[in-house]
Amino acid sequence: MRRDFVGLERRRMQAARLLEKGYSEAEVARRVGVHRQSVNRWAKSLAAAGRLGLRRAERAGRRPKLSPADLVRIEQCLKQGPEQFGYRTGLWTLARVAQLIEAQCGVRYHPSQVWRILRQLNWSCQRPSGRALERDEEAIRYWKKVGWPQIKKKRSARGGPSSSSTKAG
Repeated sequence: MRRDFVGLERRRMQAARLLEKGYSEAEVARRVGVHRQSVNRWAKSLAAAGRLGLRRAERAGRRPKLSPADLVRIEQCLKQGPEQFGYRTGLWTLARVAQLIEAQCGVRYHPSQVWRILRQLNWSCQRPSGRALERDEEAIRYWKKVGWPQIKKKRSARGGPSSSSTKAG
């Protein structure tokens, strides 16, 4: 769930106006709908840096290790395919992508975290279909339609109760 940074800033500015009018921190907390300790923290920021101290944060959490330019470079490399980077198969694995990121951007990620970056780039998990190149679709259709029904177990013709019947006989 994303935080509403604009709404949070609006609430802090409302608290600042009330504090500047002389309302107590407890009264501001009641009117704004926050804990009194939050208003106390805001009041300290207001006294130290003015309203600029109450401006919204640009983002929550740690700054990303990869810049937007890095992400563009990684995606361009991914589109070239793994063979271009010395791999024998055309399959990008998480370990391979982690090695690519380290080689291209100098940032080390554990393979288990690489999927987050791939998801951010709108790349999905791709699994090979696992179908043989020699697969004969026509023979498979024939088997499903003719061969399998001939050997499939059929119900008994007499229609008697099954061995799991609970009816008294």
